[in-house]
Amino acid sequence: MKLRSLLVLSSLLAMFSSAASAAPLKVGDAAPVASATTDAGVTLNLADVYAKNAYTLVWFYPKALTGGCTKQGCSLRDANAELAAKGVAIIGVSTDTVEKQKEFKDVNKFAFTLLADTDKKVLKAFGQEPLMFASREAYLIKGGKIVYKDTGVTAKQAENVLAFLATQKS
Repeated sequence: MKLRSLLVLSSLLAMFSSAASAAPLKVGDAAPVASATTDAGVTLNLADVYAKNAYTLVWFYPKALTGGCTKQGCSLRDANAELAAKGVAIIGVSTDTVEKQKEFKDVNKFAFTLLADTDKKVLKAFGQEPLMFASREAYLIKGGKIVYKDTGVTAKQAENVLAFLATQKS
């Protein structure tokens, strides 16, 4: 009986999720505009970041201070100078609190901004339907459009973005 109840509940949740989910974003789509609180406790509007930089890399990670998320962030930290030289501003996003984002940034010596998307508005704007955590994705934005999308990577995040940038005309 318990198994049958679980199957019914699973089916209902799956139907509700697929009916409510947004279409995933793809290359060529307009870059979503949303705001969230930074690790410093101030509101940041992504549209402002897009407008000030040649490129903006918005990377999503499930949980600050965990193994895969730390590898992903440290990949970007270690390539930050090279990415900045190519005009890339880096913004990290998870559902963690401002305090946890600040700790994550401080512990790993990240030079880039982290957003505390506790209300999941940024995640939803980027087509994610998180139940608890963000999905591991990265979007490179230029001129208000998504020009590159990377999913599921960890330690090779910066390497993948730099490889893509190497294919672009200056």
